[in-house]
Amino acid sequence: MALIEVEKLEKIYSDGETKTPALCGVSFSIARGEFVAIMGPSGSGKSTLLHILGFLDRHTKGQYHFDGKTIDDYSNEEIARVRNKKMGFVFQFFNLLPRTSVLDNIKLPLSYSNIKESEWNERAMKVIKQVDLGHRVKHDPSQLSGGEKQRAAIARALINNPEVVFADEPTGNLDTKSGEMIMNILKKINQDEGRTIILITHETYIANFARRILYFRDGKIEQDKLIR
Repeated sequence: MALIEVEKLEKIYSDGETKTPALCGVSFSIARGEFVAIMGPSGSGKSTLLHILGFLDRHTKGQYHFDGKTIDDYSNEEIARVRNKKMGFVFQFFNLLPRTSVLDNIKLPLSYSNIKESEWNERAMKVIKQVDLGHRVKHDPSQLSGGEKQRAAIARALINNPEVVFADEPTGNLDTKSGEMIMNILKKINQDEGRTIILITHETYIANFARRILYFRDGKIEQDKLIR
């Protein structure tokens, strides 16, 4: 069974009498363990799709199945639990809490989980080691480089051992070298742990770190391409 199945998905934004389609009958599936890049120009619908897949927004028409259930099968409480436990998010602007240490930023999702507080530091240090940030655990975000901030954000996304990591333009605020480091970390997470990665980008060289690319244009899939 696929982790994600989308069938004839539509999203229409309405502002009074004006209706703007963002997704136009999109269908695809993503298996567990895939690394998929969703690529397209600004306004193509890729970020709208990620928000729907991550339970951050609702579609207008069509079907979206996550882990065998449609979003309509989940209560609001279950949606929050699935988003916290089974999904990890990495955004372009890092979204780290200021004046809060790297360690405490990374542990934050655990405060909404059922995991015992006595286990938090051990879990956090494990993911911190994965992103090679052990020398920065006591630093505030203001003391980190852009690449280090994004590595902290990745560690935070991994802390609850999610089924899937959604990465929305994770290299958009980074120089080329830092961006490549971030993409190699995501690639290693996918290859070593079999974790599903769904990446949003408009850059070809970033998309090529994935194994499959969905090309979007005007709210539709223009091409679904396996690259390795």
